[in-house]
Amino acid sequence: MDPILAEVYSTVLPAAPYVIAAFVGIWVALFVYVLVLSRRSRRTAQDVAALTEALRNREQREER
Repeated sequence: MDPILAEVYSTVLPAAPYVIAAFVGIWVALFVYVLVLSRRSRRTAQDVAALTEALRNREQREER
């Protein structure tokens, strides 16, 4: 093996588990973030629907 490649591999390979762990950690954090945003978005949509219904009911009561 080329001595330069052997030196590069000896420097890079010991750090590989840390790079892989960081990569996996970033993907997990991104997945959790998207999941939280999705749940909040769904809850906000439900709140808007409830407010719209309440406003519609209030307008109907005022017309009577």
